[in-house]
Amino acid sequence: MPSASRQSPGIFITLEGGEGSGKTTQARRLCACLTAQGLTVLRTREPGGTLLAERVRTILLDHHKETIAPETEALLILAARRQHVDHVIKPALAQGKTVVCDRFSDSTMAYQGYGRGLDLRILRTMNNWATGKLAPHLTLVFDVPVSVGLQRRRGQDATQNRLDREAERFHKNVRAGFHALAKKEPRRIMMVDASSSIESVEREVEYLVTNWIKTHRFPKPRRREDRCPSLIS
Repeated sequence: MPSASRQSPGIFITLEGGEGSGKTTQARRLCACLTAQGLTVLRTREPGGTLLAERVRTILLDHHKETIAPETEALLILAARRQHVDHVIKPALAQGKTVVCDRFSDSTMAYQGYGRGLDLRILRTMNNWATGKLAPHLTLVFDVPVSVGLQRRRGQDATQNRLDREAERFHKNVRAGFHALAKKEPRRIMMVDASSSIESVEREVEYLVTNWIKTHRFPKPRRREDRCPSLIS
């Protein structure tokens, strides 16, 4: 699959993980760090990112009396993604922005593929069609034991969504899916232990991302700093 770098001058970073992994919190903190270092950053999410895609998100995450078939779930996600890619992600990358996206294609493979049991090959083909083969430059998977993640989410009754109430086996399959994806693409996907404190995870994320950017955007990588080091000379 062609990477985003072949299609645009921007940087495309995605944050992935199971429920309660803390990736949304880390997305905000990472964007603040990168912005402070002189990069023009766009933070977005999936499902969502556009008015239409956010409406699809509501359908996907709200509780319904009518069961959503796995295939329907996948098709809705891909429809929202197409809107997101066309109207938000690709234009931002074309402008040289750094896009930080909370979930993208790897979530589809992990949730609808490994979690729901849909055919991975078909999902991959459909996702390539929906995205025009757009792929992230870098993906961080926030890994946390299922019991810990669900405890975090289920302690927040007001914000629980349809996926939070799935059986534990489903979430274990999703986690296994993320591990399998990371094993297949170790150069793009990095695992982050998300079971420690928010501050510890934040420092690890900043280190991984800033050093990745320097390695791929600058001729000579610089030394590691305690806090987010400067990315702009």
